Amino acid sequence: MKKVFIVVLLGILFSHVDAQELLVPLNDDYEMSLQSAAYNSSYRFHTAMKSWSEYQFNGIIDIDSLNESQYWNVDFNKKWKKMIWDSFINKDFIRVKGDDFYLAVNPIIDFEIGKDNDKSIWVNTRGAEVKGTIGKNFAFYSNVRENQAVFPDYIDAYCVENKVIPGQGYTKRFKETGFDFTNASAYISLRPVYWLNATLGYGKNFIGDGYRSLILSDNAFSYPYLKLTANVWNIQYTCLYSQMTDRFTLLSDNTYARKFTIIHFLDYAVTKRLNIGVFDAMVCRGQNDDGIRRGFDFQYINPIIFLRSTDYYAGASPDNALMGLNMSFILGKHTTLYGQFVLDEMTVHEFVAGTGYYANKQAYQFGVKSYNCFGVKNLFLQGEFNLVRPYMYSHYTGEDNYAHHNQPLAHPWGANLCELVLRAQYNYKRFYLQYKMNYGQWGDDVDTLNYGHNIYLDYRDYAWINGEEGRYGHYMLTGEKNILVMNNFVFSWLVNPSYNMNVFAEITHRYHSVEKENVNDFIFSVGIRTSLDRKYYDF
Repeated sequence: MKKVFIVVLLGILFSHVDAQELLVPLNDDYEMSLQSAAYNSSYRFHTAMKSWSEYQFNGIIDIDSLNESQYWNVDFNKKWKKMIWDSFINKDFIRVKGDDFYLAVNPIIDFEIGKDNDKSIWVNTRGAEVKGTIGKNFAFYSNVRENQAVFPDYIDAYCVENKVIPGQGYTKRFKETGFDFTNASAYISLRPVYWLNATLGYGKNFIGDGYRSLILSDNAFSYPYLKLTANVWNIQYTCLYSQMTDRFTLLSDNTYARKFTIIHFLDYAVTKRLNIGVFDAMVCRGQNDDGIRRGFDFQYINPIIFLRSTDYYAGASPDNALMGLNMSFILGKHTTLYGQFVLDEMTVHEFVAGTGYYANKQAYQFGVKSYNCFGVKNLFLQGEFNLVRPYMYSHYTGEDNYAHHNQPLAHPWGANLCELVLRAQYNYKRFYLQYKMNYGQWGDDVDTLNYGHNIYLDYRDYAWINGEEGRYGHYMLTGEKNILVMNNFVFSWLVNPSYNMNVFAEITHRYHSVEKENVNDFIFSVGIRTSLDRKYYDF
């Protein structure tokens, strides 16, 4: 039996299917050709669950040919000169490939210098990524980065307050004004049969079709996860099991509080144009009120969607449940209308009455984006509106809210907010021009009064506004009103398309108004970097 098992396992690992299992980076700035292929009315494609696998593009687009079309080919009289040129300009830095094996090693760098008003800023990142495949249905990936940085003042203040670099993990001070931090991510991906993929990793996931996600964003730091994805007929079903950390709560054993998050997402490609997805999520505290490890609640291993019914059988559960809807519809060839609705809590008669009941917690997203817009090749336009009601994503403590490493798992601003995002991008060959505008408002908490912005506060300790026991009057933007306007321009040239290395110049204007106090930041930077994931500094 042992020999039979080994033979079967080897058969699984080395059997041939039609595409590789490597994941597409979450940063889509230099992946517009893949984006336009996915959001295309010619195919049924499950766009919402990201990162996408290269396997999903089988029969849609040849990724290797797409990469080769971006190569800058120069004739050399020596083969070794050609190899060096390709390593820096076209292909993986180090690449070994056989009939059933592929291995690549690439540098990860981010060297930036700039100004924030009169303050000098800089970033110094060094690292490497290793990726490869064995056969056609097993892939592996890992990267590590060592960083030092001096950030603009508003990011610096955020890092001090939240004890983390936005999306990049725990930090410590470097000299007097800088930060020192290390981060890494990794995964292995296996497709034992054509309809099932299993990914075990330490990284990020994203659910949605917009710039933001109100279901699950890549805003927060990496986390350990197991993702099981099944594709049957026109349905994609995903179970995502992950462990999160709350760095505000230190337990008696000098470890930080943990929480377990279970997400189910079912996406139905109704037609080649219409996708409808439903999800549920459960956030479970990893310890009880005395700080004693609670462990994982095995009733949540249940892979069937809508865990809330299971939660009821657990009695007075302290766990936090969410559910919601994701939809997208393709107009014409490449224009997509999309939206999300997320429900934390809702009492129907209170919602209909419109009295601002504190426990009516929902989030809404509406957006449109278009690739090859107006018939102009490589022109991308996007507009998106997000609204998150007060107290959304919060629960009793930071140990059971919808957050990780002191950052929200959904919208980076928290809750009690509305935001408009406009994006435009155009590229010609390896030249890229990008513009993004964020306009938003939120109602901030004031001293000890909780108006529903900080999702780490207990939503039951709501600010007393009016009505029965202060439960009413919690409308949008109550509290201290904040207005944010950010305009960001990036001009870049793609040095190497195989690992998104680019040289760039970036200009950002940030206007932040709190009551009668206005702050203007003019930020300019230039540098060379490897863009593998998105960094959210628009807050």
